[in-house]
Amino acid sequence: MTTSITRSPAQLLASLRGIYFLRFAFALAWALILITSKPHLGPLLTILLVIYPFVDAGAVYWQLRSEGRASAPRVTETINVAVSVIVAIAVGVASTMSIAAALGVWGAWAAMSGITQLVTAVQRRHAGGQIPQMLSGGISVLAGLSFLAQALQGADNIASIGGYAVLGGLFFLVSAIRVSMLLGKTGTLS
Repeated sequence: MTTSITRSPAQLLASLRGIYFLRFAFALAWALILITSKPHLGPLLTILLVIYPFVDAGAVYWQLRSEGRASAPRVTETINVAVSVIVAIAVGVASTMSIAAALGVWGAWAAMSGITQLVTAVQRRHAGGQIPQMLSGGISVLAGLSFLAQALQGADNIASIGGYAVLGGLFFLVSAIRVSMLLGKTGTLS
């Protein structure tokens, strides 16, 4: 039998802070590897492109588990997990075809993921520290559409997604800092 525990707002914020700091560190490390290795079609590019959405799915799933019975953003987060897993597989296949194909799949994912991130952050705004996530979601939608446009023009360089990952990571860092400040005000900074 599985039971779910309702978490206090402070417990949720503490979980989110940890997730946000880890997502920042991962995004930075991933982007550094992508940008410095300048991978072309081949195994390294495929591995890099598959890992990122799988980590995204895992992080969002961790958020779901951390929320206990808090139900508001669960639908959008569940959709995000499913879409990220599907995209990890699709971008892996696309990366064996062409840079443009991989960039197109990545762009579609960034746009869809941005929508779910924006909706989740709006639903979670009462918890605090969500404005950076709202901005990040909106920027992801725009970046995704830009990646799609580049793919349709036959792009042969995928380095721009490294910059996208860095920017997303910075938004997670700002959210983590903001959540830490909120926890400090409530005296539950642990």
